[in-house]
Amino acid sequence: MEGDSRLPVPVTAFGPLHLLATRVHRLANTGRCHDALAAADAYLEIARRCGDNRTAHFLLQGKMYANLHMGRFREGAELADRLLNAHRAAGSPMGEAKTLCDLAHFDVLRSRYVDAMRNLARAAVLLDAPHPGRNRRTSALCSFAEAATAAEMYETASATYDQLSEATSAFDLVHAMTLLYWGLRLDHIGRHDEGASRLRRSAAITRPYVEERPDDVVAAAMLALALAKLGDLIPAEKLAREAIMPLRVAEDHQPARMAHLALGIVLRAQGQLAEARREFVAARELCEFGGRPDEKPIIRYELARTALEIEESQSVRDMFDAIEVQTRELWRVRLQRLAMLRQARQQEEAEAARARAEREILRDPLTGLGNRRRFDLLLNRIDSGRLAAPLVLLLVDIDYFKAVNDAYSHSVGDRALREVAHILRAHCRVEDVPVRYAGDEFTLFLRGDLTVGREVAERIRTAVARTDIIPGVKLTVSVGLATLTDGMSGDALFRQADDRLYAAKFSGRNTIAS
Repeated sequence: MEGDSRLPVPVTAFGPLHLLATRVHRLANTGRCHDALAAADAYLEIARRCGDNRTAHFLLQGKMYANLHMGRFREGAELADRLLNAHRAAGSPMGEAKTLCDLAHFDVLRSRYVDAMRNLARAAVLLDAPHPGRNRRTSALCSFAEAATAAEMYETASATYDQLSEATSAFDLVHAMTLLYWGLRLDHIGRHDEGASRLRRSAAITRPYVEERPDDVVAAAMLALALAKLGDLIPAEKLAREAIMPLRVAEDHQPARMAHLALGIVLRAQGQLAEARREFVAARELCEFGGRPDEKPIIRYELARTALEIEESQSVRDMFDAIEVQTRELWRVRLQRLAMLRQARQQEEAEAARARAEREILRDPLTGLGNRRRFDLLLNRIDSGRLAAPLVLLLVDIDYFKAVNDAYSHSVGDRALREVAHILRAHCRVEDVPVRYAGDEFTLFLRGDLTVGREVAERIRTAVARTDIIPGVKLTVSVGLATLTDGMSGDALFRQADDRLYAAKFSGRNTIAS
């Protein structure tokens, strides 16, 4: 196409190139993060040239997750910010919620807990609102649970996985892992009964996976650790020994750490203390390849406990006591994060309620559009420089509306106003603002130049003329347009659009003037 750099590829609802984005996500999720980044950069150029913005969005998301897995948190957070702005501009609440959770995940990993709790609280408010897209909400809930897990807020993560289990069983093993680490941490601070309860629940989730798929060494490692801590030593040892080598060969480090931990706990219970210590050291060494924030303190506690059993000296006792104090302090800090999230959510809910009340004040009850108060606020924003060019103001007036009211009643007239308002909304983007100015007169603050304004005005005029709003009656509108220029006041913009509207009516109505 001469003069057009895009390729003539039709764009579907999912993006014609979505398989490219799927490949990038698969590369990132299987540890091939450098390959994922290289592929994403190459595919982004193709998607942009094809005009496939949806696939481009998912490619950026794939890059973000690759950076997360590589520990490049600053770069990943920058991509999350870009995606967040895109979702807000597109008016996608579930996309915004998911990306807020991803951003919170990066905040946690950078120890920016205030920002993390605020972003999670904002996401929680969005997730509580009704939404028709079940799959998108499920995806956002998954990111919420992952961010909560990274912050060691097991209660929040587990409750979220319970919600997810109502829709799908795909997250059962991730939930089991959350319960597993929760149970271990509870046991380490002396809350043994509560810890055992979480461990039993984790085992109940993983056991069917192991029984149905004996080659699933990840589930086997999880079950082995839960059983070992619960004292069911014989099956725990068998599962752990069979899982360790396949996991290490596959470089699947997190479940390998769990298998080493499980075997170490079993060997210690059997009195094989030197062998137990060797397994805990192996688990600690695998932490060099990344891992959850709560794994190191868990491994450190088990090592210290084993050292105390090997050598009951005062120095070893002092070391173990110090680690116990640190373990309880980390738990206290974790509880503070939960309190921070509760407070942040209360603030976000109060702000959301205030915003809803404000929107109602600025909403016309008949049509649902903005009202005269909203119109005046927008003019004030123009005068203060907060609403600047490119901007076109459309004034839309229903032709001979008084005759409609006189001939058919005010209830029919109200129906006509609602239908015209519906047409206006249908031709608006997120950044455009339709307003019922007064009576049968509407305004539309449209982002763009005069050419865009004329196109939208003509589509509105045509749509009204073609719609059978009142059976047997051809309803039409006249439209006046004015463009905001440098130094122009809001009142001057309105007067210019009003003059154009008068010109449209004077020229015979059912037309536009600019």
